[in-house]
Amino acid sequence: MLTKRIIPCLDIKDGRCVKGIQFENIRDAGDPVELAKWYAAQGADELVFLDITATNEERKTFAELVKDIARHIDIPFTVGGGISAVSDVEVLLQAGADKVSINSAAIKNPELVKDLASRFGSQCVTVAIDTKYTEATGWKVYTRAGTIETEHATIDWAKKVVELGAGEILLTSMNNDGTKAGFALDITKAVSEAVTVPVIASGGAGTMQHFADAFEKAHADAALAASLFHFRELEIPDLKNFLKEQGVDVRI
Repeated sequence: MLTKRIIPCLDIKDGRCVKGIQFENIRDAGDPVELAKWYAAQGADELVFLDITATNEERKTFAELVKDIARHIDIPFTVGGGISAVSDVEVLLQAGADKVSINSAAIKNPELVKDLASRFGSQCVTVAIDTKYTEATGWKVYTRAGTIETEHATIDWAKKVVELGAGEILLTSMNNDGTKAGFALDITKAVSEAVTVPVIASGGAGTMQHFADAFEKAHADAALAASLFHFRELEIPDLKNFLKEQGVDVRI
């Protein structure tokens, strides 16, 4: 059985981390390279960097940053944000990223998933799915940072992108995101059981037990969090020791 992965996520704008991150032993808390090194030393299994800016000029800056990160860390990392063409992905993978994450672009053009998988291999292609539950519609896929509802039911969309060649699903519950009340176990479990590729649970982490639940109850392959790690409310070594004691297979 594959070990379960713990993945910090960092939002990047203008080459800087946007959340005020509180680390006393980092000289510059907004420096993504310093943070990446720190997380790698802490035992993070992978990192996700999302470029939340949109202009082409800033994308070039992001590609340069990816090169810099790749030179300094030895754990895999995924990059996303604003990717809409094969050429975007080529630049980022050549710069040293291990995987790319696409979200709105896959909804706009599902064939892009197929093109990326056939060009670079499924192992490089993560499809991020932002999902929201409402009484009226159940779990639906949302786009534009969770603001626009699509016609896609979440489980159907997950199956479709995997058929097209996605090698991993990053599933964020908009209902749970930022609540620290736990991951959305029901939809995470449903998606994990519906697809044959790894599923990363995202949105809602608040305690160590929430991670254990994502792995044991929802069958997620990895769990992602942002501010929980950035603000050191949870330390990765403590989290991993807790999970190991619970019988979860993690890399210590």
